[in-house]
Amino acid sequence: MTSNAGEYAPSPTGWVREEVDKVTEAGTTDVIDVRGLKVVLLTTRGAKSGKIRKSPLMRVEHDSVYLAVGSNSGGPKNPVWYYNLKADPKATVQDGEVTKEYVARELEGAEYELWWERAVAAFPGYADYQTMTPRKIPLFVLEPAE
Repeated sequence: MTSNAGEYAPSPTGWVREEVDKVTEAGTTDVIDVRGLKVVLLTTRGAKSGKIRKSPLMRVEHDSVYLAVGSNSGGPKNPVWYYNLKADPKATVQDGEVTKEYVARELEGAEYELWWERAVAAFPGYADYQTMTPRKIPLFVLEPAE
């Protein structure tokens, strides 16, 4: 898959870089968590740089489909990976020791509402994050690539 081919550029954000390094060294996402909850590792291609980017995200999964929640911890801007998925929807998700290819699709309407409920059920902090920012937190489903 093209999203994993190319030069890897570590995150400029220290904690993100450290978490990605832990997963890479151990070969599994099981070595990191947020408040005791599981995470997955999203790999995208940088929209501007074209380099490989890796981001730990809260694990929100339903019927082999994952959700990428662009909360950015309630910050005023979307996370950088949001723009990466908009530019190139092909991505990989590592869950535990398993890494598979996915295609991202941004959600709207009733589908957004359904997945938002799933996101908050998986990580209640998302509801708080939404109150901290005027932007609507974007959601992408990551569906298995065929």
